[in-house]
Amino acid sequence: MNMGTRFVATREAPVHDNVKQALIDHGERDTRLIMRTLRNTERVIQNEVVDKVLEIESKGDTKIEDIAPYVSGLVGKEMLADGKMEKGVMSAGQCMGLIKDVPTCQELLDRIMADAEKIIKDKFTQVMA
Repeated sequence: MNMGTRFVATREAPVHDNVKQALIDHGERDTRLIMRTLRNTERVIQNEVVDKVLEIESKGDTKIEDIAPYVSGLVGKEMLADGKMEKGVMSAGQCMGLIKDVPTCQELLDRIMADAEKIIKDKFTQVMA
């Protein structure tokens, strides 16, 4: 189970509140796949920088040097710290559409466990016998 995107939207995550709010505000259809031409596909939140990367990639024969200024980890690190979401690209899964709040990690884990127990009890009663 991958939960990276979900745990970014927790109180303890060391990112700007704008980043957390972006995960709440965007839906599962607000992601794009970039760097496919480099066989290093990354799912990211769609924004103007992502559109520029996709435009460059659409021309063909893309090299990392062509898109490096837009996908640089340094730019992404700055974006996570200052919350300026149009500054760079941010990895995010389609689970964004399910993120509605910013709980603590403990609250999130408790919720996941309670949901799992309910599913097991409601759907798999024979397994529990």
